[in-house]
Amino acid sequence: MQSSQLDLIPILMQLGLAAGFVFVTILVSGFLGPKKASKNKDVNFECGIESFGNARVPFNVRYFLVAILFVLFDVEVIFMYPWAVNFLELGWEGLYKMGIFMFLLIVGLLYEFKKKGLEFE
Repeated sequence: MQSSQLDLIPILMQLGLAAGFVFVTILVSGFLGPKKASKNKDVNFECGIESFGNARVPFNVRYFLVAILFVLFDVEVIFMYPWAVNFLELGWEGLYKMGIFMFLLIVGLLYEFKKKGLEFE
C-alpha cells in the first residue's frame, strides 16, 4: 500500500467506530426501552404547563423577522471583536475598512427602522 492510502486508515477506522456506536446504541435502546403506551404518555407536554387550544396556530411572521434580524446584527457585531483586538496592528487601513463595515451596518439598521421591521402590531 502507498503511504497516502495508509493515511486514510485511521479516518476510516474512526468513521466505522462512530457508525457502529450509533447503530448499536439505537439497536440496544430499542430492545431495552419501555414499550407501554398509555393515554398519559401521548399527551403533549412542554415546560410543565398543561396544553390548551390548538397547537397549530401560526406564529406572527414579525416574530421570525425580529429573530433573524437579531441573529444578523449579532453576528455582525461578533466581527468587531477581532478587529478591536488587532486594532493597533491593522493601522489606518483597518480603521478605514471597519468604518465602511460600520457604515453599512448602520444603513441596514436605519432601513429596518424605516420599514418598521422591528415593531410588533
